[in-house]
Amino acid sequence: MTRTLADAHSFTRRGLLGIALGLFVAASTMLPAAVAPAAAQANATAQKIADHFSSIRSMSGEFVQFDPRGRQTGGKFFIQRPGKIRFNYDGSSGFKVISDGDSVVLENPKMKTMDLYPLSKTPLKLLLADRIDLTGNRVRSVTEEDDQTVIQLVDKSAFGNARITLKFDPSSYELKEWTITDAQGKDTTVMIFNVQQDVKLDQALFAIDYKKNLDLNSKKSNR
Repeated sequence: MTRTLADAHSFTRRGLLGIALGLFVAASTMLPAAVAPAAAQANATAQKIADHFSSIRSMSGEFVQFDPRGRQTGGKFFIQRPGKIRFNYDGSSGFKVISDGDSVVLENPKMKTMDLYPLSKTPLKLLLADRIDLTGNRVRSVTEEDDQTVIQLVDKSAFGNARITLKFDPSSYELKEWTITDAQGKDTTVMIFNVQQDVKLDQALFAIDYKKNLDLNSKKSNR
């Protein structure tokens, strides 16, 4: 059963897509200097970060997520541009988020659910492209501090009323963390670590079991 994003009602589903969305802004984005703040130094910083991440074709690592109530979860992630991601959540639920380049699935083995979305109908279509168009007013601000560089993104057509705040190391331009702020002003923060770039990834990581999805949702609809 294929759904649109409008059907994803639970916080968990929004949160999972928010995790992936935030990471792929950071990992795949070209930030045009034209939409950065007027200050030349800020423009140059945004461009250096863009150049750094535009060269990365694949990534893997670990993440820790804090939801609006302060609850902590973690796991491992894998990225391959264009179009492919996998987030494996720790814990008994076994949550997974997988994109194979055509579809995105949110799987909860414990609850025996698989929610499938066309990649083209999600913000991930924009964020998983080889090069992302962030012209216009998508980059709201670039702030340089002693210990971090902060970039805030907004785009109603892609992210709805959410905004994304990305924090980078000012020396290495490595992503440190990001926060998704939803329409209600609630924050979900993710920190990543043990990141490896341009790694060779097993393509089986990005495989979606469409038959299993069909079987699970057929049983659900027949109840």
